Amino acid sequence: MQVIRARDFTGRSAWDALPIERIDDATVRLHWTDQPYRWHINDGPEVFAVLDGRVDMHVRTAGGEQVLHLETGDIFHAEPGDEHVAHPLGEARILVIERAGSD
Repeated sequence: MQVIRARDFTGRSAWDALPIERIDDATVRLHWTDQPYRWHINDGPEVFAVLDGRVDMHVRTAGGEQVLHLETGDIFHAEPGDEHVAHPLGEARILVIERAGSD
């Protein structure tokens, strides 16, 4: 058993992750960042939960680009093929559950 205090986790560089668990073909990781990620498309679903901080999630759809404002406690769910990029507003800690080996 283990207790992880998300607010105490800080990476050495943006998007550093603390691996928590692998469940079948999915990974559960706690990420710390203070910098945007990069535009990407996952090959499987992704669950992105903001545990500490705020994040602007940029998404591209047929209608163009949108920005979704995520606060602490908010969850973003991306289906396979959804193009997106996270932009933290300051430091953020994010729990990400996705297919193992996914970007």
